[in-house]
Amino acid sequence: MSTGLSEFILAVVTRDMNKVKGGGCPIFLAADQQEQEKMSLYLARILGGVVHDLENGVYFICKH
Repeated sequence: MSTGLSEFILAVVTRDMNKVKGGGCPIFLAADQQEQEKMSLYLARILGGVVHDLENGVYFICKH
């Protein structure tokens, strides 16, 4: 039986800092949607997570 964390948010990528607040993970600001998608994909690959789109200009990378 595992007692560690198994699901958590690794990073947030946004185009509007007013839509997110600090909360224990890094927040990256992208200039446009193309940069946001590229940054999210790279972070997911590097961190071993999955990108989720909240469809409001905010993506987050989560470890499942």
